[in-house]
Amino acid sequence: MQLAEELATGRRSARQLTEECLDRIADPDGQGAATYIKVLALPARAEADAIDRLRAAGVSVSPLAGIPVSVKDLFDIAGHVTTAGTRVLRSRPPASADARVVSRLRAAGLIVIGRTNMTELAYSGLGLNPHYGTPLNPFDRATGRIPGGSSSGAAVSVADGMAHGALGTDTGGSCRIPAALCGVVGFKPTAERVPRAGVVMLSSTLDSVGPLARTVSCCALLDAVLSGDELRVPDPCSLRALRLLLPESYVLEDLEPVVAQSFERALETLSAAGAHIARAPLRELLRLPQIHTKGGFSAAESYAEYRHILDAHADAIDPHVAVRILKGREQTAADYLDLQRARSEMQRSVRKVMAGFDAVVMPTAPISAPPLQELADDTSYFRANALVLRNPAIANFLDGCAISIPVQRTGEAPVGLMLMGENGRDRALLSIARAAESVLSPRTV
Repeated sequence: MQLAEELATGRRSARQLTEECLDRIADPDGQGAATYIKVLALPARAEADAIDRLRAAGVSVSPLAGIPVSVKDLFDIAGHVTTAGTRVLRSRPPASADARVVSRLRAAGLIVIGRTNMTELAYSGLGLNPHYGTPLNPFDRATGRIPGGSSSGAAVSVADGMAHGALGTDTGGSCRIPAALCGVVGFKPTAERVPRAGVVMLSSTLDSVGPLARTVSCCALLDAVLSGDELRVPDPCSLRALRLLLPESYVLEDLEPVVAQSFERALETLSAAGAHIARAPLRELLRLPQIHTKGGFSAAESYAEYRHILDAHADAIDPHVAVRILKGREQTAADYLDLQRARSEMQRSVRKVMAGFDAVVMPTAPISAPPLQELADDTSYFRANALVLRNPAIANFLDGCAISIPVQRTGEAPVGLMLMGENGRDRALLSIARAAESVLSPRTV
């Protein structure tokens, strides 16, 4: 991470980085008000000054100490109410302690600069929030495009320089979708690698905690902090030895032309660099729509968590979110057990197919970010939501790891290429992503 080097050599200070982020958040022409639910300016400045004093005194600190990061409004921060992007939870008592991952960020010297906006209760891939506003996508901002969700504020905070990394969650793509639509990197780790204590859950089966940042290396460092691994970036793998599987079924349906063009160009670049890309049906994926007819794990588990809130405050919750939670009411115990069996069966089947490959490759989302005004009616909203969730949700259902990296050219609509690995092969996947990024090169919006 370039910032770590600049801090270590004294070319930048923690206070300078913090003030730059705070200035961007406060810019009246920017998206700070819609991106952050709470800005922690005073403690952030105090922490930055303390870190600068330690460095000036020659005290050894973490290489990441002094870098400002944002935290999604699902994570407990001691002394603050965790509202999960909804007004109905504002009466909860303040958290008595930081979420475990927030504690790990602080222990590494990272500065929590604020709590970011999100889809209410984390239940949508579009990123709209009728209560706190919707942060606009950095691309074609004059048109007013969606940021993607549910970690909407996380992605915009990084893309707009209001933070240098972000802490998000991913239940069906909530780190990777906004990363893809906003032109940054989003990583979903194997769920069990990162602790979820102190995190408001949507689905205990599918939820993962992951980072968003500008590069794969930055995400890898943040992932190391969150998971408690050694603080290092995996070396890029050899592209000439890389074997990627591109499913011809399901994940390539309904591609928007701009997505298809950027994705195919990226595949050509990877192939030219020596990667072997095999196109083959992965018919197991065709079962997913039927498996999720009644809303799947997210509906069942969110209904169990929020049914009492819906009973008491139905009119105060975004109806697009409420209707999805209420689908959990349709599920019986038998339905839930069927879901578990179907998941185990598909995991076994896909594991056999993936045995001959290093990773699966696909477009992160089949569409680019649509304008908010195009989602005004329910039909358009739910169609777009289903499309952006379709591909990324595969990794959650299979309990694997996945990363989205930007592949568009400068000036084009952001498009993400997703790499998916097997359960527990997170560091290997980051190594593959670094190699892919090196030839695709990060694009800016």
